[in-house]
Amino acid sequence: MNSAIRGLWLLVTAFLLLSQHGYAAEKGLFWQMESPDGKISYLFGTMHTDDNRVTEFSPTVIQALKNADTFMLEVADAPPASLLQLPQGNLKQYLTEAELDQIARLADIHVMPMDMALKMKPWLLAVLFDLPKPQTPFAQDLLLKAKAEELDKRVLGLESPQEHFGVMDNLTTEEQLQMLRAVLKRSQKQKERDFEQLMKAYLAGDAEQVANMDDAMTRGVIPDALWQRMRIKLLDERNVLMAARSLEQAKQGRVFIAVGAAHLAGKNGLIQAFRQAGFKLTPLKK
Repeated sequence: MNSAIRGLWLLVTAFLLLSQHGYAAEKGLFWQMESPDGKISYLFGTMHTDDNRVTEFSPTVIQALKNADTFMLEVADAPPASLLQLPQGNLKQYLTEAELDQIARLADIHVMPMDMALKMKPWLLAVLFDLPKPQTPFAQDLLLKAKAEELDKRVLGLESPQEHFGVMDNLTTEEQLQMLRAVLKRSQKQKERDFEQLMKAYLAGDAEQVANMDDAMTRGVIPDALWQRMRIKLLDERNVLMAARSLEQAKQGRVFIAVGAAHLAGKNGLIQAFRQAGFKLTPLKK
């Protein structure tokens, strides 16, 4: 996989963590799940970052991974470049010279070739540019995937690359540009401050706090009406799909599911979906 695309693949999913409205839920980001017939699986809420505060896994997490037959993460396969790009043309036809200068500066920060940035879907570029500067090409969930492969586990995606990277393709080009322009107005200091607040909530193991914080931050960047439409696509519809696919595997055997922490909580979250299916959930220390 091209390193720039690989970097985008792991970083773009961070925006999908910014996608959950608060709903009462037990505190916890790592769960043991016992099926009605006694099969043990695991649910692990991830933060899509390469920050070393979340990429050093505890013995409990590694042992759970060893116990599983199958490892599932949001998307298992790298996307083709066409899934990341505008259908035709490039951003030069939509942005001012000042905005293009900002694109060039941020592309340099995120180690992305300028020609690649100019061809990218505006919403994907907005996601990437709203993150702190990456330090490595390996986010928490991809490190877990590498460990699962090392342990010779079967690896499956909860979504196909098309489902995952095409999630916002229903937005018009102008709506996507609205997102991108909002991100271009934010300073790197603001982005790093927000990231640290999210990291603090994640390290505290509080999915609901992460969710509420994310919701407030996203509302502060884009118009509320647009965010409400995005939220249905980013969270509600994806949760239904991911719950169905993970439950199907967990009913057949032992599964370790690694998914963005915001997908755990809420009435449509994976914790609730497994409980409704008759699984007994016990929080574990991650």
